[in-house]
Amino acid sequence: MGQPVTVRRVADIARRLPATAALLLVLLAVGVASTGLWTPLATSPLHETVAYGIPALEVGRWWTPLTGTFFVSTPWLYAPIIVGLSGMGYLEFRRGSRVALSYFAGGQLGAVLIASALLWPAALLPWPWAQEQAGALDVGPSPGVIACVAAAVSLLPSPWRLRAWTVLIAILSVTFLYWGSLNDLEHLIAVAIVLVVDRSLRPQRVPVREQRLIAFVAVCGLGAIDILTYLSPTTGPFGSSDPVSGSWVDVAVNTVIVLTVANGIRRGRRWAWVLLVLYGILNALLLLAVGLLVLIVGLGGVEGSLDLDLTISLASSATWVVALVYLVLVRAAFRARPKAVLGDAPAPSVDEVKAELRATGGGTLSWMTTWEGMSYARFGRGIVAFQRRSGVALALGDALGPDEARAATVRAFIERAENAGLAPCFFSAGEQTRAAVPEGWRSIVVADDTIIDLPGLQFTGKAWGAVRTSLNRAEREGMTFRLSRLADETWGVRQQLRAISESWVGDKGLPEMGFTLGTLHEAADPEVRIALAVSPAGDVDGFLSWLPIYGDGRVRGWTLDLMRRRDGGFGPVMEFLIGSSAQHFSAEGADVLSLSGAPLAHEYPVDAGAIADLQQRMAALLEPVYGFASLHRFKQKFHPRYETMYLLYRDEADLTRIGAALTRAFLPHATLRQFAAAGLDLVRPGK
Repeated sequence: MGQPVTVRRVADIARRLPATAALLLVLLAVGVASTGLWTPLATSPLHETVAYGIPALEVGRWWTPLTGTFFVSTPWLYAPIIVGLSGMGYLEFRRGSRVALSYFAGGQLGAVLIASALLWPAALLPWPWAQEQAGALDVGPSPGVIACVAAAVSLLPSPWRLRAWTVLIAILSVTFLYWGSLNDLEHLIAVAIVLVVDRSLRPQRVPVREQRLIAFVAVCGLGAIDILTYLSPTTGPFGSSDPVSGSWVDVAVNTVIVLTVANGIRRGRRWAWVLLVLYGILNALLLLAVGLLVLIVGLGGVEGSLDLDLTISLASSATWVVALVYLVLVRAAFRARPKAVLGDAPAPSVDEVKAELRATGGGTLSWMTTWEGMSYARFGRGIVAFQRRSGVALALGDALGPDEARAATVRAFIERAENAGLAPCFFSAGEQTRAAVPEGWRSIVVADDTIIDLPGLQFTGKAWGAVRTSLNRAEREGMTFRLSRLADETWGVRQQLRAISESWVGDKGLPEMGFTLGTLHEAADPEVRIALAVSPAGDVDGFLSWLPIYGDGRVRGWTLDLMRRRDGGFGPVMEFLIGSSAQHFSAEGADVLSLSGAPLAHEYPVDAGAIADLQQRMAALLEPVYGFASLHRFKQKFHPRYETMYLLYRDEADLTRIGAALTRAFLPHATLRQFAAAGLDLVRPGK
């Protein structure tokens, strides 16, 4: 059964991508006919007849730019060419066969002819590399394939488009600079053609975060190249070198600099930028000095007098000068102050945040922003509550403040966080914040807020049978419902609540969670209300804590936080407490009751992506400890409506740090031993 399915799949792909499939078949057929699939073409007399280059054009073999396209010089090159054809296939899938063929043909023929036009006058100079390449012959479709890959890269979403272009140009440039052949020159020209003719490519403002990332990749690449070229031979425009030639001191210094400053560059640190700029200036001066000496006494005379092979040193200096130019152009990106206040100074106090909530209202999670451990960024009247964790500015919920200012507050927070070298993200944010983040940001559902509308609430009908039964049973068994504040309760009641909580925590193997889950400490806030279920004997069988939801200058609703029960107490105590609380708040005139969203309990589609996989793994590990999924199912008894809560982040490159930040935000006091005892394979990230 497997073979017919595979054949049908291949046939279906060929029908959808006819140009790519046809080119692949032609290459393979020519490879078989010419034996190029298993023997180098250079050993065949056919090579000079079909290969392109200046020598072929000089003797009148004008057809070679076309015929040479369908031959491959050595058998092993078929593998990378076939992989590269996937880029042509993607381009054809997105923009059609005609566009894909145009890029391939234009890139192939244009690169071959322009390379010949450039090398012909260059060979008249005393430049051994240009003279050697001007006399070389080449075959293969790689320039056209590279052109298609470049055009396909321009179709990627931001910011991956810029990153892919950076990697592509860097690889081709370095390959040309250190191991440059006629083929490498043609690859660079093919990419340049795409940059010139592709109208979909427009100069755009590169975000600060991307400027730093490009610099980080460039610095790491330069360090790796220095080591690689020291250990391997090079044959580029600067000349040839043998392995373990050049200055090992130069390589060692470059490596130490990379290891020292790479992470600082990624985080936008000024000291790292200054160090790299100074080193780039030294390389520029070296390049200038050697260039002047070469003009005076020639390369051989310079190498002989200094007893050095300057090939690698010159190439290395040239790449560092390119890096220097880039670093100077984006110098404003390297002013990060990670401990700086992200908003307008001074940052608001907790009392000011509470005052803003009372004045302008907030969402169902907004009162959690007043808990310990939160920092605040103020932008005018707008406020964002966040935590700094693992290089992430982890904002909780939506921005606070007047409705008309919240979108601008979100964008200002993102800009300030990135300038400070932090990765901004919003956890459990609503649709308003999702609409406010910059275009291209990713979002994924992390929870579904469970909302009960209180006006006219009646526990009638079959659907409310479980809640009605618990209320009736509580009445028969003499259970008492009391709604109060923790400070108003007697010492004995407070001790019972503490004992119930400590018993609950002791069974878990991990400390109580934080961030969006409170403790008795948060429940002691005078504005938080406590719902108690008291037995006829005076024992507290269970309790809830309710956080205020402000809106329109009043408390318009309440959010469920703590849920604790005494072992061996009244069976349906939670149904009794929530049902009684809903009735009481409805009678007071409240609009909504939020049972909150169980974190890590959302069911994701199969194609939800990497962050969904991360959260599902965390949920599977934490479910035996905290029971999020069972809690989510319990809340469905109250037939709530759902409001989606999102994790908002710039792109997938931040997911590792965001995962670490969420782990420490939810479990800030957990030790490695506690993680291991609970069966959690989590590495403790830095705060």
